[in-house]
Amino acid sequence: MADTKSLFARRQRRTRHALRQAAGGRPRLSVFRSGRHIYAQIIDDRKGATLAAASSLEESLKAKVKTGADKSAAAEVGKLIAERAIAAGVKEVVFDRGGYMYHGRVAALANAAREGGLSF
Repeated sequence: MADTKSLFARRQRRTRHALRQAAGGRPRLSVFRSGRHIYAQIIDDRKGATLAAASSLEESLKAKVKTGADKSAAAEVGKLIAERAIAAGVKEVVFDRGGYMYHGRVAALANAAREGGLSF
């Protein structure tokens, strides 16, 4: 039987493949969550470059949030990534949940990014 890591990697590959098919040239908002922090990047797959990035490790966010592993921290990261993406000239993205279920911290980050001006 497959272990948890291989099942996660399989889910991640399946999600990314579907996103690349549906992207239509839009950059992707990729989310990674660890046990302590959450990270987000705007990635242009055509160029292979990161256009904007934000995480709960940043000094400006550490003062606002108690921990990097809750929904309030994810919402702050979502707002920050939206600001940086718009500053980089990106308004439309595809959301790459990266194999995680769309709830909790991942959904909080996505909702905050939408409120910040990104459309997906």
